[in-house]
Amino acid sequence: MECPNCHKNSSKVIDSRPSDENRAIRRRRECENCGFRFTTFERIESTPLLVVKNDGTREAFDREKIMHGVMAAAQKRPVTSEEFEQIVDKVENRVRKQGVSEISSKKIGEFVMDELANVDDVAYIRFASIYREFKDMSNFMKTMEEIMRKREKSR
Repeated sequence: MECPNCHKNSSKVIDSRPSDENRAIRRRRECENCGFRFTTFERIESTPLLVVKNDGTREAFDREKIMHGVMAAAQKRPVTSEEFEQIVDKVENRVRKQGVSEISSKKIGEFVMDELANVDDVAYIRFASIYREFKDMSNFMKTMEEIMRKREKSR
């Protein structure tokens, strides 16, 4: 594995453990050249999954795009990196459990919002404001009321 620091191809595995509900292996590595430590993930290669965008175009499913969206929504919020990983893992698992070769970006967005709602209300609202493209205050208020109803039911 190439070191991201010195770009040499000599690293050793320090620690391995299951990740993503036993669907991946997280490996902690150390470069034998410079001593830099980094993490890699080993996953089973699965069939390609295409995301159908709003304009009808298709692109390959990319969990990093979900991670960036979740991190942007939760910026400056008390959400840990482990929670980010768990959210993305859960979303990817839900997407793959659909058993389809194509899925709409809208469906993925709904999965992300479901997971964010369980972690941080502000991050949920931030994500929803972009995802649902609030045109006016009434749409925003409807979303706020939904969150409040869900909170009341869970108490």
